[in-house]
Amino acid sequence: MTRVVIVGGGPGGYEAALVAAQLGADVTVVDSDGLGGSCVLTDCVPSKTLIATAEVMTLAADSGDLGVRIGGERPAHGIVDVDLAQVNERVKRLAAAQSDDIQSRLEAEGVSVVRARGSLDGPARVVATADDGSTSSFDADAVLVATGARPRVVPGAEPDGERIVTWEQVYDLDVLPEKLIVVGSGVTGAEFASAYNALGSEVVLVSSREHVLPGEDADAAQVLEDVFRRRGMEVLSRSRAASATRTADGVVVTLSDGTTVAGSHCLMAVGSIPNTEGVGLMESGVRLTESGYIEVDRVSRTSARGVYAAGDVTGVFMLASVAAMQGRIAMRHVLGDAVAPLDLRDVSSNVFTDPEIATIGMSQNQADAEPDLVHSIKLPLATNARAKMQGLQDGFVKLFARPGTGIVVGGVVVAPRASELIYPIALGVGQRLTVDEVAATFTVYPSLTGSIAEAARQLHTPD
Repeated sequence: MTRVVIVGGGPGGYEAALVAAQLGADVTVVDSDGLGGSCVLTDCVPSKTLIATAEVMTLAADSGDLGVRIGGERPAHGIVDVDLAQVNERVKRLAAAQSDDIQSRLEAEGVSVVRARGSLDGPARVVATADDGSTSSFDADAVLVATGARPRVVPGAEPDGERIVTWEQVYDLDVLPEKLIVVGSGVTGAEFASAYNALGSEVVLVSSREHVLPGEDADAAQVLEDVFRRRGMEVLSRSRAASATRTADGVVVTLSDGTTVAGSHCLMAVGSIPNTEGVGLMESGVRLTESGYIEVDRVSRTSARGVYAAGDVTGVFMLASVAAMQGRIAMRHVLGDAVAPLDLRDVSSNVFTDPEIATIGMSQNQADAEPDLVHSIKLPLATNARAKMQGLQDGFVKLFARPGTGIVVGGVVVAPRASELIYPIALGVGQRLTVDEVAATFTVYPSLTGSIAEAARQLHTPD
């Protein structure tokens, strides 16, 4: 089995291609939008580049307690400002460079890249349709579908790319929105609300739920919401947007209760839709869920023999790291290499707000459901020596462990760079370390990781 055709060049697709090439397969990637997919071109890489600029603005604005004065006694905002056109030019330039790097890597590994829209013609053939309408076909011993997802559009709030935008279009703005209405308080909405608030926009966050980030740890979400409000953001809880209408100089969002919110721009961040239309999936025997995602098992197999799927199109866990792992697992499985099925308990994730929220393994809700089987501890970041030196007050470290064995089964970190701090906890969860083993590992003093070791010490159970 040597011929592998991959439809879609996002993390699930290009990582799968690299593994398949390493294992000696003849690999073709059919991609229509640019290698790296939405992750590299319009989502993860661009948004985190924008957020990097926002972090600098936050540091400037919050440095007063450290004795830093920017332009004298006045606050940072109003003295430190941002050129959004330059920021977005850098965002798109870095995204394009990353895409080019991926293409160069694939070509160096002998992978053929075809710029076209791919669709299945049965489970063993892929048809590639170019922009000019010409077609070519590729027979395959195995096919991987990694076509990703796109922003969901709410009827009555259709984006125009200028005043009403999606997370794919926001990087085309040349002027910082005076007042940005963000509809949706999930990860995407919270990240952009946090970033634009730091950049200097007045932000209104419309949340249909009681709190922001309803899918995250409740304690972490509460910290973030408190920070949002303290920094001047207006959070409208239990408010569902019914429509968004462009006006002469801005936009008006109408809520389901009839009230309206006026702003200069509106960002719609209300979820994603899998790109499964026109791919020939059902005709090739690939079963979809009721919401349109491809059904896969833990080694990425679909219901059609020889057809695998990876990434957002599966809806398993919409993270680039999971997409990449699904793609790698699929290729190792189909090409006969040793492989372990996907285990979502070992997946760490991060919300790139300020502060960041990182999680791994067991959640608080799961722990609450079995209190006799899980012990937990939460240490506020404000008690950490390094945090005091840096003027950090918001955040915490939380650990979950099994009583008796002391095995670490989960954790939450709310802090600046929580995406980095979660790694030692992820190692603990992935390697089934005990709290005593974590606590016995030296940490630098002073350091934020010291709170992780201290949490582990406090979960020690005497023999």
